[in-house]
Amino acid sequence: MARTSHHIDVPHTPEHVWRLIGGFGSLPDWLPYIPGSTLGEGGRVRTLTNADGDTIVERLTAFDEAARTYTYTILQAPFPVTDYLSTLTVHPLPEAGTARVEWSGTFTPADATDEEAVALFHGIYTEGLAALERTLRGA
Repeated sequence: MARTSHHIDVPHTPEHVWRLIGGFGSLPDWLPYIPGSTLGEGGRVRTLTNADGDTIVERLTAFDEAARTYTYTILQAPFPVTDYLSTLTVHPLPEAGTARVEWSGTFTPADATDEEAVALFHGIYTEGLAALERTLRGA
């Protein structure tokens, strides 16, 4: 099993950041390469459309509002991995009004090397959190 993670520290309260990213259907609000998200099964499954028109279906497996975290799996995607499990978390930092946003994942490469799969998801997390930073600057 391979794994990767990325985090950013932002000059916003954890509550503010969570209001933006904490909804399972909120990716289009801050992630420009995911312009569409439709929730199903009572909000537990999201069907995403990426900028290339590909469909990604993910299932929410854990959600903790108080801890500002959720975990999800991929049910269908054009990625060379299986057993994908990812967590998005907003942590408070010691300095008032700041937060750390962490995006992490584990997965089993399929039709790719560990290094290729890690590079793919590390890039997604890095680019995604950079997009979040840009969105927060505009907020």
